[in-house]
Amino acid sequence: MELKLAELAARLGGRELDGDGSVRVSSVASLAEGGAGALGFVRGERYAAELAGSGVAAVIAPAGVDTRGKPTLRSAAPSLDFARAAALLAPRARPAPGVHQSAFVDASARVDASAWIGPLACVGARVSIGARTLVHANAVVGDDVTLGDDCEIHAGAIIAARCVLGNRVTLQPGCAIGGDGFGYELDERGALEKVPQLGNVVLEDDVEVGANATIDRGRLGATRIGRGTKIDNLVQIAHNVEIGAHSVLVAQSGIAGSTRVGERVYFLAQSGAADHLEIGAGSFIGARGGVIEDLPAGSRVHGYPALAGRTWHRATAWLARLPELARRVRALETRAGVRRGDEGEP
Repeated sequence: MELKLAELAARLGGRELDGDGSVRVSSVASLAEGGAGALGFVRGERYAAELAGSGVAAVIAPAGVDTRGKPTLRSAAPSLDFARAAALLAPRARPAPGVHQSAFVDASARVDASAWIGPLACVGARVSIGARTLVHANAVVGDDVTLGDDCEIHAGAIIAARCVLGNRVTLQPGCAIGGDGFGYELDERGALEKVPQLGNVVLEDDVEVGANATIDRGRLGATRIGRGTKIDNLVQIAHNVEIGAHSVLVAQSGIAGSTRVGERVYFLAQSGAADHLEIGAGSFIGARGGVIEDLPAGSRVHGYPALAGRTWHRATAWLARLPELARRVRALETRAGVRRGDEGEP
């Protein structure tokens, strides 16, 4: 799509326009790579210097940033407006509705006429697939699964039996929804005996699950992911976990079984929570943070075991000073005539 800059400003909610509004933009690009017809964006003053050698036709930038004479849309959130502009200027192509000849769709499945089932995809018995939903190549939709409207199931993703996806849910390539939870009991001989996993997974509206992430079905009842939650690649969510709306789980984070997470909680990369915990709404778990006890709403924790942010920062600062402190203590002990075992320098 090609738009005049003034038209784009209107579509983005009436953004203030500096410069020639008749300039036409038809694509988005970085400042380094953009050419004629491209729209770029500037986060702040420190990035504006890159405009001197940039070929972009126009930019989105905060108020007050010098954009070197480029036609500019002024925005309080330039990255967000740039994303919205990208959706307008470079919309993704959609396949025509229908079922590819190499796909398997069970005769009892109900597939909306506006949906698309791609090559070698498999759709099981009694499945319901909503309007405009896309199921890409080699994806598997198990028996009795429900997919809402405008979902997109990318290549190689698996949705196991009886799982329920709301509207506008996106599964990235290779993710697995509804695999068995990790449940075993020791039998009389001390061997591990599998516990049947009889529940399902429910993904509410506007959830996105990243590539190769896994969400296990409940042992009984549902593992539930609240509306608008975004899950990054390689995340593990165990059986019967409940995650509130608009939460974020970043790469390689994990949540153990039956933990309940409130709304708008952030788990940063490689962080995790033990089982059967309550994590209050609005909490923030820093990268590699390990939560082993309940957190009240609004908590900000880091490290393992997770500590309140200021405590963790102070402890980390002292940790770097420990070798020098140990040498000072050794010197004081020597002066005081204290004898120690031969345990070596700390």
